[in-house]
Amino acid sequence: MNPAVSQTRDLARIALFAAIIAALGLIPAIPLPFLPVPITAQTLGVMLAGAILGSRRGGAAVLIFLLLVAIGLPLLPGGRGGFGVFFGPTAGFLLSWPLGAFVIGLLMERFRERVNLFTATLFNLAGGVAVIYAGGIAWLAFVAGVPFMGALTGSAAFIPGDLIKAVVAASVALTVHRAY
Repeated sequence: MNPAVSQTRDLARIALFAAIIAALGLIPAIPLPFLPVPITAQTLGVMLAGAILGSRRGGAAVLIFLLLVAIGLPLLPGGRGGFGVFFGPTAGFLLSWPLGAFVIGLLMERFRERVNLFTATLFNLAGGVAVIYAGGIAWLAFVAGVPFMGALTGSAAFIPGDLIKAVVAASVALTVHRAY
């Protein structure tokens, strides 16, 4: 394949997934009264980017999305955007998104021959939940002055939804990979 065509395809896919993450931000967030972090659909986009595009391209798609947020586009739920969102109590979750997508993609690439719905779901949980929660909870505890265990316990409310997102992302990714 012509390298220019391959690069153009990669850029188009990266842009598409940045747009998918943005579109998922249009789904209204579900606020939780006891935490400053709402339940959103955008982490599904992060999981899909890593699982479908792979480590480098998936991470790049999420980075582009975050750059668009940083320059002020209102792409986060509730129309939030701007550099200030990267200093609030939820910033650790956002800043962990590219690494989460990268980890998902890396696992999908490394175990390509043995990926099934169960393993793909585990990979989405590893990158899309464990990595993102680690950064988000640590940041939340630090910025909000909440004890780490309190932040960890409070985040447990998100686990059921994230389990569903991980299964959906795994199923979609496997279908896309089969189509290729």
